[in-house]
Amino acid sequence: MIKTMRILFGAAAAVSLLAALPFSATAQETIETRIGELGFTHSFEDGYPTDQTRQLLFDEMDFQRATQAYIWSIPMVSMARWRLSHEEELGAENGQIVFLETYADKIGGLTYNATTPYVLPFIDLAEGPWVLEMPGPDGAVRGAAHDMWQIGITRIAEPGKYLFVGPGQEPPEAKGYDVHVSPTNGMLLGIRLMPEDRDARMALLDQIEVYPWSERDTPKTLDVITPDGRPWMAAAPLGMEYWELLNDTIQREPVHERDRFIMAMLKPLGIEKGKPFKPDWRQQRLLLEAAIVGEAMAKANDFFNPRIEDAHYRDGSNWEFATVSPPDQRREFYDELDGRAAWFYEAVTNDPAMHGQKTGKGQVYLAAYKDADGDWLDGGTDYVLRVPADAPAEAFWSITLYEVSTRTLIQNAHEIADRSSRMDLAYYDDGSVDI
Repeated sequence: MIKTMRILFGAAAAVSLLAALPFSATAQETIETRIGELGFTHSFEDGYPTDQTRQLLFDEMDFQRATQAYIWSIPMVSMARWRLSHEEELGAENGQIVFLETYADKIGGLTYNATTPYVLPFIDLAEGPWVLEMPGPDGAVRGAAHDMWQIGITRIAEPGKYLFVGPGQEPPEAKGYDVHVSPTNGMLLGIRLMPEDRDARMALLDQIEVYPWSERDTPKTLDVITPDGRPWMAAAPLGMEYWELLNDTIQREPVHERDRFIMAMLKPLGIEKGKPFKPDWRQQRLLLEAAIVGEAMAKANDFFNPRIEDAHYRDGSNWEFATVSPPDQRREFYDELDGRAAWFYEAVTNDPAMHGQKTGKGQVYLAAYKDADGDWLDGGTDYVLRVPADAPAEAFWSITLYEVSTRTLIQNAHEIADRSSRMDLAYYDDGSVDI
């Protein structure tokens, strides 16, 4: 220890003496890199970054961190924007059911099924637990509860009372309730009404109850609301609005252990838990560009990405499996990142029933962004898709078109975005059909 201290003291003395010597600009070394010239006081090995290079490197560090934070935050910001669209554009209150049934109702949602009616209450558990009462019979109503990272809390497929408790809250004594603790304060109940008869569906809707646990003795479920012609949009915001929404959500939610390094990456950009978001000019400049590059990366990552192995459908095909992130977003040695971002950039929620390619049951989601010649799909071009006879779908198959810009149902005067085997289609004699 004494020798080490002497060596360190000697080094400090040498540095002090060197500081007094004149510096020769001719001793600098400049290195060409992909981010520009990097200058050092001597050689790269022996020199210090110049002041100009230091600032360039700090800017690049923060920019890179912002683009990766964009990709990391896609599922949470998407969920937050979805909730905000219900609150601000449709007037939904905490726990209030938004019922989406028609093409016009669903035009603001990311890759919604065009034919399935949706029952969607967002809940904020910050002030206490909430109750969901589901009607029978079994299988008539299906769905799941999701946290703000779009990870499933529980499946909802059986009638009964479900109690949802927020993070850090003590679950109450609740005999007769199916109790679940949400990892986040915000959560979504995504429910589908299964009967084909509309009257039967509406009868079930009338029996769904959502209310605070504190009001369990005299529950008062808020009236069901619909868009009723009001425009709404759940696609993630652009520019600084993206970061403002991310910051707002970070302030609302607990930080998970897996995300602590990301929190450190966001701090130099002005986003910090427990502090106001007031980015200076430099931070705003970096964040604005990172929002563009981050979304560009999200597009490249999502649309026909051979780097995501689980997306591979079959050799020579321009189709790919869309749901490639495990429902719990966990892999054996890491948490899902690219596959998670690919799915949640274009869609919402992730349930085990949506992974039929692995389980052999439930739904299988295939996506195509290119035609048979390998050219990107173009909204100004006509295409024909032939569905062969006896397509391997036990219940039904459906083809749905979405806007690239918002990933919402394609808008058209006919208010038609899909074709399915449930419709009266003109089949060929061999059982195939052209769409």
